[in-house]
Amino acid sequence: MSFFGALAREFDYVTGMLRVLRRYQAVARHPKRLVPDHLAESCARWPGNVALIDDGASWTYAELDAYANRVANWAFALGLRRGDVVALFMQNRPEFLAIWYGLTKIGVVPALLNYQLSGHSLEHCIEISGAKRAIAEDGLVETLRHAAPNLDIWSAIRPHKGVHDFGRALKSAPAQAPDRSRLEGLTISDLCMIMFTSGTTGLPKVARMTHSRALGYLTVFAAAAKARPDDRMIMVLPMYHATGGLCGVGAALSAGGAVIVRRHFSASRFWRDAKRFGATMFMYVGELCRFLMAQPAGEAESDHGIRIAMGNGLRADVWKRLKARSGIAEIVEFYGATEGNVGLMNIDGPAGAIGRVPSYMRKLFNVALIRHDVETGEAVRGADGFCIRTDPGEVGEAIGEIRKNDPRYRFEGYSDKAETEKKILRGAFRPGDAWFRTGDLMRRDELGYFYFVDRVGDTFRWMAENVATGEVEEALSVFPGIEEAIVYGVVVPGYEGRAGMAAIVADTKLDLDALAKHLDAELPPYARPVFLRFSRSAATTGTFKYQKSDLKADGFDISRIDNPVMYWTGEAYAPLDEAAYDRIQNGEIRF
Repeated sequence: MSFFGALAREFDYVTGMLRVLRRYQAVARHPKRLVPDHLAESCARWPGNVALIDDGASWTYAELDAYANRVANWAFALGLRRGDVVALFMQNRPEFLAIWYGLTKIGVVPALLNYQLSGHSLEHCIEISGAKRAIAEDGLVETLRHAAPNLDIWSAIRPHKGVHDFGRALKSAPAQAPDRSRLEGLTISDLCMIMFTSGTTGLPKVARMTHSRALGYLTVFAAAAKARPDDRMIMVLPMYHATGGLCGVGAALSAGGAVIVRRHFSASRFWRDAKRFGATMFMYVGELCRFLMAQPAGEAESDHGIRIAMGNGLRADVWKRLKARSGIAEIVEFYGATEGNVGLMNIDGPAGAIGRVPSYMRKLFNVALIRHDVETGEAVRGADGFCIRTDPGEVGEAIGEIRKNDPRYRFEGYSDKAETEKKILRGAFRPGDAWFRTGDLMRRDELGYFYFVDRVGDTFRWMAENVATGEVEEALSVFPGIEEAIVYGVVVPGYEGRAGMAAIVADTKLDLDALAKHLDAELPPYARPVFLRFSRSAATTGTFKYQKSDLKADGFDISRIDNPVMYWTGEAYAPLDEAAYDRIQNGEIRF
């Protein structure tokens, strides 16, 4: 890149980051301005603009605010008061946003439940949230009743036998705004809503979403996107999660634009929907984009008006294909966790980067990368007892300094104090300091761009080398015919560390000889998967995160696996039958 090209890029980065940081600083400057205040301001400023678009109807900002007012007045008349928790169990619908907005108008805390949960997992979420009442769409009422029979349930959208009729109750509730005094005493440090972690390694945990954190999510993406009142955000991510329900929604509603609310994500229908509803913005997670790129190329994917895509988890290879095939001019990748205190954003940088912290802006961020022991899962400390910062290019765990007097950098923790303490690293660089452990391994380059490498616990050691599962998954995913690849480590008797195993979903019978040559070219020998497990589908969470725990538990035990398994002989992949399995177990087959 030329000198002037580098200068222009630096200018774009600085101006973009200043837009974002100003939004964060505006939140901190007004400690009594809450989430419902922010949304009410949008409704007052653009009352006639379309705010929400559904298949059958659209809602103006005035209609959104009136519905939310009825919810607030219904809740107050029912006896709900500031700090009470109401669970919300609904698919993506305009009513979902309007209901939680209305509850916050009187300080009631909505607990946003994953509508795909059932049974014990759903019961667990309700219990740890502290909710005694719930609003559920009619099609989910029975699931909720089965999981929590003692819950006071109100059926939204349509009536449901045996529970309260929410729609009927709203008709008699006033549409005027509740008195602002009902929020008196609340600040941005108070709880706004309850969300839940995805539960990829166990039952979900409560993630406490304060007003300051929610306001940050609602406003900064509008700044990053330079959002306008004529923008339309197509929302195919679940709105019970922060990426979709706050970051994506806020990008539109903070600027007077509209949210196109879709029930579910459909890879085959996405581009047609984007054109039909006039989408200009798209909030993604990485796997969703990979599903889109797994579809056959066609005219629809470039015949749309989307100008910017924002999200997280987009691998570099998919990023490049998405831009080339879709024609989307700008991709803004970010990094963050619902409960975490580390935020990064790639406004201007190379494909695959999750953000940037240049040396001259380091004091404005709280993130550091430290050396991490893959085998113990602990931070590496030097002779002085403090953590060791990584050098450029070196992989380490990302941690975020907890600064109690800065709302951006607090860690609110979980409902379980023991779980909260596990995420805090104390005495990292000086006595008494405290840092949030993200559980994510990253590296940064000389210019300060950060790159996600793997989750702590997913990276494993094999042949005395660290294997990052994300890099192996990327190498597998670009091979023709492979739709999905999930990589993890499995224990092999007689070896230290773990051998690589890949669960593969393929659309056809793969040429394994060609795959072996491809992996030779793309990966060092120690990173090549020793085992391949084929299946027809991959288990994911509602936010498209892979669930590896069951796969790890199966190992390469063919008695626990119904689908074909192959192993690397040193020259080719061969079927793992009972005889080969036994020979591996007793050490006759060596790797």
